[in-house]
Amino acid sequence: MKTVVLKPLIHKNEPQIGIYFPYNEHLKNYVKAFGGVYWSNTHKAFYVRDSTETRQKLFQYFRNENIFVDYRALKKEKPTSNKQIKKEITLPPLTEQQNKELEKFKKWMAQKRLSANTIGTYAGVTLLFLRYINLKKQREITSKLIEAFNYEFVVAPGKSVNYQNQCINGIKKYLEYKKTAIEPLQIERPRKIRYLPEVLSLEEIKSILDNTHNLKHKTLLSLIYSAGLRIGEAIDLKVSDIDSKRMLIHIKMAKGNKDRYTLLSPLFLNLLRDYYKAYKPKSYLFEGQDGGQYTTSSAQQVLKKAVQLAGITGRRITLHTLRHSFATHLLESGTDLRYIQSLLGHSSPKTTMIYTHVSEQRIQKIKNPFDSL
Repeated sequence: MKTVVLKPLIHKNEPQIGIYFPYNEHLKNYVKAFGGVYWSNTHKAFYVRDSTETRQKLFQYFRNENIFVDYRALKKEKPTSNKQIKKEITLPPLTEQQNKELEKFKKWMAQKRLSANTIGTYAGVTLLFLRYINLKKQREITSKLIEAFNYEFVVAPGKSVNYQNQCINGIKKYLEYKKTAIEPLQIERPRKIRYLPEVLSLEEIKSILDNTHNLKHKTLLSLIYSAGLRIGEAIDLKVSDIDSKRMLIHIKMAKGNKDRYTLLSPLFLNLLRDYYKAYKPKSYLFEGQDGGQYTTSSAQQVLKKAVQLAGITGRRITLHTLRHSFATHLLESGTDLRYIQSLLGHSSPKTTMIYTHVSEQRIQKIKNPFDSL
């Protein structure tokens, strides 16, 4: 598992988060794709402006790619008294048997058809928990042991609500794999923090695409927006998944292991045909320079460059922002929420309802009661 270390630093008289890691080209590109990241020659590190929201988003961003984040340095505070600071707990390594068991656990989850991201997350938190078991010199997993781990490694260090839920879910999945029954956990599951999605205007979408001059790159970004796809769904598409007769795109085995159809724009189809003639993809619709599947990090780099050229600043724009924008623009044009839910592949209408909170047109049409005074 790749590791990044986050440390506080001051750059240009402003508090920043320094991002440190052993050189790796893929990891470097992935870090650069995070919005607002810059390189400091002074500190010889990438950095991003420090804030509570940035910390949460940065941590989740790395977890999505199964990258371990060491952010202990961000938690260190100057003592407010002369009391001795409690030393950080150092976890012992896994035993050889535990390493083998962890690999079997990963294969078991793969057979259950869990996504690669979920497998990486659950394996990562289970690894920490198994090391914690070694620290406590315990042979059996008990609810008390899980509760102690939750407090010492999640609650006390102030880790995010999302991470706490991931830890509990991961350990429960490991218990399911081991067929181990324990007493009910005395842990109150915190509510997941939900942020309103960032949405681009139609003019901003057009500006981004106009500033994407490479045909393959422009086609990929146009596809994500015009069909409302997740990036994983876009790069998993095969040439045969494009149904130009019915003007539909077949999304196979998407999130939740569900198939669905989404829109194939006539305007996008013309662009797609030009792309196909130029690149002649063999299997995947989008292939890398050396063949094989196009990578997520490459797509993120493409968008980041286009956003900069479009002059859109002060906001964190990701590939998922294109999907959010697609849904919001459909809603603003009068499309029923049930159809939007189907096109996006949401299991619950509650997930789709969030776009009613970010639709500028709908909010602007609401009459303010103050105006009736």
